[in-house]
Amino acid sequence: MKRSLLALGAAMLLGACAGQSVWAPDNEVTKAAYRHDGPPRLTLYTMINNNTGAGAHSSLMVNASQRVVFDPAGSFKHETLPERNDVVYGITPQVADVYTRFHARETYHVKVQKLDVPPEVAEQAMQAVMAYGAVPPAQCSLSTSRVLSGLPGFGDIRTTWFPKQLAEQFAQVPGVTEEVLYEYDSDDNSKVLEEWDPERVARADS
Repeated sequence: MKRSLLALGAAMLLGACAGQSVWAPDNEVTKAAYRHDGPPRLTLYTMINNNTGAGAHSSLMVNASQRVVFDPAGSFKHETLPERNDVVYGITPQVADVYTRFHARETYHVKVQKLDVPPEVAEQAMQAVMAYGAVPPAQCSLSTSRVLSGLPGFGDIRTTWFPKQLAEQFAQVPGVTEEVLYEYDSDDNSKVLEEWDPERVARADS
């Protein structure tokens, strides 16, 4: 898969926002739980249209006592990855990579903003996304900004409906680093998931 990696990132399929309540069983969530050994961290993804420059989607990866992705009203779905109301579990390094490649394509690039935070802030963020509930269509940035604005140290972030506005606010938080991912694959990003082999991923993790 050809890509120009200015950094690590992700983007989304806009037309597939569901806003539906999904609740994976306890045993699936427990089995999939993955704790990344990196620092407690918040990673804000902003998907941007390559033609218009308009923001298209916001999502948040949280590395706390486990690593999850809050993909509000998003389209990243796979039968091996449990989901509860827009929170996707089991975000191993390989899954995080698939998430980024699923989103970046010829019509969208992804801005990736990372911030290391105290463990208690990361844990509060994780609990907040888990408790948020199913997000209606077109409210990805609104829900993400609500979560962020409720965290210690993020009081200057205002709730917003606009992905680029949220990214601009997040960039003002001290310590944020920023990267951008461009890929030039077809708009049919479902092929990224079709080509993903979970058994190969499991072998790589072992």
